[in-house]
Amino acid sequence: MHPEEFPEGEFNKVADHTLEQLDEDIEIFVEEHGGDDCDVNFGQGVLTVNLGSRGTYVLNKQGPNRQIWTSSPVSGPLRFDYAGNGRWVYARDGRELHALLETELSDAFGVRLELQR
Repeated sequence: MHPEEFPEGEFNKVADHTLEQLDEDIEIFVEEHGGDDCDVNFGQGVLTVNLGSRGTYVLNKQGPNRQIWTSSPVSGPLRFDYAGNGRWVYARDGRELHALLETELSDAFGVRLELQR
C-alpha cells in the first residue's frame, strides 16, 4: 500500500497493533525456549529481540514510508509494506513479515513458533 493510500493515523494504529502482538507472542516464546541471555523489549515503536549468541532482531515502524523495517541476523535489513488483513509484505520477493519471523525464530530455537496475525 502506497503512503498516500494509507493515512498516517491508520498506519500508526495498524503498525502499533502488529508490533504489540509480535512483542507478546515472541516474548512468551523466548521465555519458554530461550536462555538467560535472551530478552525482548518493546517501546516507542521499536521491538528488540535479543537472542544472545543467536543475534538480535530489531523491528520498527517508519511513519513517512508507512512501513515496518526489520533488521535480522539471518536475512538482514528488510522493509515491509502493509497489504491488508494484518499482512506485511516485502515488495521485492513477496515474503511476509510473520512468516519470516516464524521461520527464523523456529530455526534458531529448534521449536515451532506460530505468530498471531
